[in-house]
Amino acid sequence: MDAIFRVEDDCVVTSPNAAGPWSPHMQHGGAPASLVVWAAERIPTSAPMSIARVTIDLMRPVPIAPLTIETEVLREGRKIQLCGIRLRAGGVLVVSATVLKIRSQTLPLPDGIKDAPVELPLPEACRVEEARDGNAFIKWVSIRAARGRFGEVGPGAVWFRIDKPLIEGEAVSQAMRAVVAADFSNGTASALDFRDWTFINADLTVSFARPPVGEWILLDGESWVGPDGMGLAISRMADKRGYFGRAVQSLVIEKR
Repeated sequence: MDAIFRVEDDCVVTSPNAAGPWSPHMQHGGAPASLVVWAAERIPTSAPMSIARVTIDLMRPVPIAPLTIETEVLREGRKIQLCGIRLRAGGVLVVSATVLKIRSQTLPLPDGIKDAPVELPLPEACRVEEARDGNAFIKWVSIRAARGRFGEVGPGAVWFRIDKPLIEGEAVSQAMRAVVAADFSNGTASALDFRDWTFINADLTVSFARPPVGEWILLDGESWVGPDGMGLAISRMADKRGYFGRAVQSLVIEKR
């Protein structure tokens, strides 16, 4: 299969290429995140709308296995739509998500309202980060480090680009690009050494001030770790035009 997922009605076939760094039998969080957004974008709206927020709770490890998609509209309005998306594996709930859409409209904003510019090297001028062994999903993504190194300890700023299809026969939307990149936040600005610690995210929230443009998404990140097994990975998100959003992951910290 040349994509991560094949979707037929509400049934999903999962490719082994969805596997992340924690287990070859467990999906990288970016894979189900992209599926959630794809499903939400297929729900019709009463007026043109853009995704303003995606909140994903990873109820259990998402297996490399067939999935079932469930969707519902939790609130329908003239200005917003709130969608509920659930993914099940073998009847067991593995992902529960909400996606908020806000009506798109052109506004005469005051002078000076504009995107904060990116003052880091653009991807073409950045260090190429090679895919790591044992992480199939990352081979679907090009990575360029603007500051620091991906997967190493310390604050980092890294560009991400999806290079291959996520849903068979479907284009990769801009919101899908953003949530896939966002799930790399804990590897972009690691507070702990991956060789000694695991820091799996239990959730992912991505908030948008505007839709991203272009293929490359920047995570300008940092991580905080508490003394009791919890942590946060936070990223300011940008495209080549400027900053457009923010991603937050709650981390489960464990010693290897």
